[in-house]
Amino acid sequence: MVLVPGGAATFGSDRHYAEERPCRTVEVGDVWFDAHPVTNAEFARFVEETGHVTVAEVAPDPADFPGADPALLVAGSQVFTQTSGPVHLGDWTQWWRWQPDASWRAPQGPGTSWQEIPDHPVVHVGWADAAAYARWAEKELATEAEWEHAARGGLDGRDFAWGDELSPGGAVLANTWRGPFPWRSDDPDGYDRTSPVGSYPANGYGLHDMIGNVWEWTRSRWSVSHAAAGEDVSPCCGGSLRLEETDRMVSKGGSHLCSPDYCQRYRPAARQGHGVNDTTSHLGFRCVRRA
Repeated sequence: MVLVPGGAATFGSDRHYAEERPCRTVEVGDVWFDAHPVTNAEFARFVEETGHVTVAEVAPDPADFPGADPALLVAGSQVFTQTSGPVHLGDWTQWWRWQPDASWRAPQGPGTSWQEIPDHPVVHVGWADAAAYARWAEKELATEAEWEHAARGGLDGRDFAWGDELSPGGAVLANTWRGPFPWRSDDPDGYDRTSPVGSYPANGYGLHDMIGNVWEWTRSRWSVSHAAAGEDVSPCCGGSLRLEETDRMVSKGGSHLCSPDYCQRYRPAARQGHGVNDTTSHLGFRCVRRA
């Protein structure tokens, strides 16, 4: 783990998406952060020791989806699928598909295995799965403010974790989508999905993959803007806390699917609200310990 020193930190941005406003200053404490997202191999050890069954491995409760076709209420998860050519970017269903039996064990569905990519971030994990892992590891999830402060790497107020340019001098500093989204990946490293943790330079605090690769769960409830801050929920309560299907938590950092022409959320200030049971192939997590 890496110690991120606390202090006064910039939170949010007034220059980008509406949900990032208003920009303000917050105080955060010293926090130890995992140097990289939790990997498939690390999550596998947790499952082996605890027998934990993830959200994606359990069929949805019909009571949460009244009127839904029972044949569709099967265990599975959302998987990104590259399109064969240019598509209208207003319809995300063209590149996301519901894949039965996709889970952390089979990231792209039946016939794939986490063992092929043990050093990649674990994906297809719900918020309760991340909270359960954190409890097992005697750690927690970061608050949104702690996470954003750590992602900046000491460069307060800058657009990116490394400065104000996405690719200074043409450098590739994070696993984000390069090329026309979602049909052609021009990543020079050959990663059109997740990449091994630590494949890109660490930020100023020594943390890898705070930007790109996978979105990361936090312990902060989603709010439509920073003007209506959401409550911070301790993962230690995850075992007894009743999470409803409609509950949403903040995820941070963007993913390998963020691109200049679609989702410019490869920035510390960027944020997204994920339903607690909305598992996908580009959402993972990392843990913290408060100093």
